[in-house]
Amino acid sequence: MTTRNLRRRVLPLGAVLAIAALTAAACSSSSGAGNANSSTASASNAAVNLSGVTLHVGDQAGSGAQALLTAAGLISKLPFKVEWSDFTSGPPMLQAMGAGAVDIGSVGNAPPVFAAAGGDKIAIVGALQANPLGSALLVPKNSPIHSVAQLKGKKIAVAQGSSADYHLLTVLKKAGLTVHDVTLDYLQPADGLAALSSAHVDAWDIWSPFIEQALAQDHARILVNGIGYGSPYSFAVASRAALADPGRAAAIRDYLKLLNQAHAWVDAHLSAWASVWAKATGLPASVMRSAAKDDATKAVPITPAVISSEQQVSNAFTAAGLIPGHVDFANFVDTRFNDTVGSSS
Repeated sequence: MTTRNLRRRVLPLGAVLAIAALTAAACSSSSGAGNANSSTASASNAAVNLSGVTLHVGDQAGSGAQALLTAAGLISKLPFKVEWSDFTSGPPMLQAMGAGAVDIGSVGNAPPVFAAAGGDKIAIVGALQANPLGSALLVPKNSPIHSVAQLKGKKIAVAQGSSADYHLLTVLKKAGLTVHDVTLDYLQPADGLAALSSAHVDAWDIWSPFIEQALAQDHARILVNGIGYGSPYSFAVASRAALADPGRAAAIRDYLKLLNQAHAWVDAHLSAWASVWAKATGLPASVMRSAAKDDATKAVPITPAVISSEQQVSNAFTAAGLIPGHVDFANFVDTRFNDTVGSSS
């Protein structure tokens, strides 16, 4: 039961979008939070032969789930097969999930809101409380901009529908600005870094480890970080189809349990984690040591307070006209795996 096969495949964004387009007609808004009794879930888990289950897991450099489990020495304990897919950020990962290509993956606070607004059948199944230093709005090293107010009329790079998108929204709002007072250049992280370093944009909102990479390699400057801005949570998100399947739901429970243990391990082994993460991202160890410290997270249950916080994220995007209509986010939550948080201690 402890032997597992890992296969990694990279889904280009174009391919993801093509898959999503073909299946868009099948997507409709989820309803109801599937809150199963934990004892029932445990009994169901025991009845499933996980050795015959394949779980399709989305991964990205910003979450590094595969690297995290490897560093903590837990990846061999997954009692099922895993197919890993790499994504540049959370939004394309959830597009693939909506198309049926991904069962579960870790993303920031905004991607689930955009997926829910688009009618994708997804649910948050795990939560992490993040370090606010893992988010930042950067400007080039020689930029004359020293306050958020000076961004009026300027061009800002950000990944659309990402946690950075929400961080930027709150930064602008606190300065009395809206998205209509700036020009948003929607770029994935690698392109955003190139745009900032070449001064094709005036600022870039991004997360770790890209923050630390820009600081070290391009001597970018942090205009503001996440203290007082954005949302403190990130999420594990699963497809409703996977949650409805007994085998994959049981696999998701074991995956979350081990992933939460891995996050707890990182808190006591930041240097070891940074070394493994550096190999996974290809970034220098010095950069990843800073990123590991800034990106430290803690697994927490999905409580009413967490759901309320995510509702605020959704409401902000609705108010800004960036998503259509109102999303009742309580309909995109599944709390049956909350008991896996206790396993992270």
